[in-house]
Amino acid sequence: MFTAANVYLGLKVGLTFASSIPAAVISMAVLKFFKGSNILENNMVQTQASAAGCLSSIIFVLPGMLMLGYWQGFPFWQIMLICAAGGILGVIFTIPLRQVMVVESKLPYPEGVAAAEILKAGDAHSNQEECATSPKEGMRLIVRGGALSGIMALLTGGFRVVADSVAVTFNAGAAIFNLQFGFSFALLGAGFLVGITGGIAMMVGTIIAWCGGVPIIADSGVDLSSYAVQVWATKVRYIGAGCIAVAAIWVLFKLAKPLIDGMKMSVVAFKSKDSIPRERIFHDLSLKTMLWISFAMLVILSLTMWSFVVDSGFSFGLCLLLVFISIILAYVIGFLVAAACGYMAGLIGSSSSPISGICIISVIVVSAILLGVGNLTGIFESAGGTKFMTALVMMTVAIVLAISAISNDNMQDLKTGYLVGATPWRQQVALIIGCIVGAFVIAPVLELLYQAYGFTGAMPREGMDPSLALSAPQANLMATIADGIFTHQLEWTYVIIGTVLGVSQPTEKDLI
Repeated sequence: MFTAANVYLGLKVGLTFASSIPAAVISMAVLKFFKGSNILENNMVQTQASAAGCLSSIIFVLPGMLMLGYWQGFPFWQIMLICAAGGILGVIFTIPLRQVMVVESKLPYPEGVAAAEILKAGDAHSNQEECATSPKEGMRLIVRGGALSGIMALLTGGFRVVADSVAVTFNAGAAIFNLQFGFSFALLGAGFLVGITGGIAMMVGTIIAWCGGVPIIADSGVDLSSYAVQVWATKVRYIGAGCIAVAAIWVLFKLAKPLIDGMKMSVVAFKSKDSIPRERIFHDLSLKTMLWISFAMLVILSLTMWSFVVDSGFSFGLCLLLVFISIILAYVIGFLVAAACGYMAGLIGSSSSPISGICIISVIVVSAILLGVGNLTGIFESAGGTKFMTALVMMTVAIVLAISAISNDNMQDLKTGYLVGATPWRQQVALIIGCIVGAFVIAPVLELLYQAYGFTGAMPREGMDPSLALSAPQANLMATIADGIFTHQLEWTYVIIGTVLGVSQPTEKDLI
């Protein structure tokens, strides 16, 4: 359920939420009806649900395949295997960091701590029949909120008797201003989950883009609304891309030492089993198990990428080379960004972690390397070569995104488990199960939404209302960046402007 909800919200407005807290509330409400339920059972349910919901971030890339015109639908097995294998790697890559980042670190982990407090509160009130904060009351509020939101969505998107947004576009001299206001209960709920800090950050970004960037760049008096959106899509949003890319790179540099320390501790623990505390709350999956799982995921991802590349019609040797390079890039970049995302989750929470910045860096790095490969092998000279290489970038980055999204969620859940006394290796198994469940859901939901609404620039059939199309803004941006690099038409000037803005921003240490 959370995976499907996050897929829809991400495609519509480019925003997903961490499902850990609402999953904890629902878990307590449901398990309340079973005798003997306890806080660790609720923690297990919350862990699996949050992992599955977080995996929906894959929609920041995959819809771009349709916008490119490379796919006409969503192939189930390719998407399922990429999501499942990438998500499981996200779990494995962050396990060595648990001791350093969760147990010994002073990072706040806002969502992990909040979920633990909710679980503790529900457990403390388990014998109270009528408590204002009891699980039963929480379930009543969830049902009421869901019913109200469903009715509103039916009136706006179904019967279309109520508007779900209003937009005002006007010009002042040569500058164009565009103000948009939405009436979405889904966004209202996501705002509560993301928090005031994330909301303010988004508001500031909107003001910079639509009250600064667009008016400065735009210069037209014809069809103001569409022209303003065009300026934002082709120029201004690259400023934001450069800004968040700098933030992600900065985090990667900061995490070099914690990453090395975590790996050293894991190796030492594996070689000296007698030194491991025997209490269950200290037991992670063994290094041997992690290595076997990583190898199995390597095989699955290699076969999946082969099934994708072999359809290109290139020679056997070239297909093998492309699969090898793509998998190596996905593993190396995924391993690095797993630590970055785990740290950012601990610092500002899963919902506010800069996954988009990770995607942008990954797209640029993978595109640059594959550009060299394509030039050496003559792929770009063949018919459809550029489109295929752009699609290959999207598939490779999809693996990286699955890794980073789950590593982002994994650390929050492990923090919750640490605070309530859970067994780490059991939680890690639950996270793997959550990845598999979420992977089975994503492709059918994507296909359902595509057939029902379509995507901006990719409609499944004629006669559909383009105003109802899902924008999938991140996926569109990733496809545009990759294609721009291969065709040498990327607006690097605006990316550099965003980079300068990102460098000039204060760090969290400065703010503290």
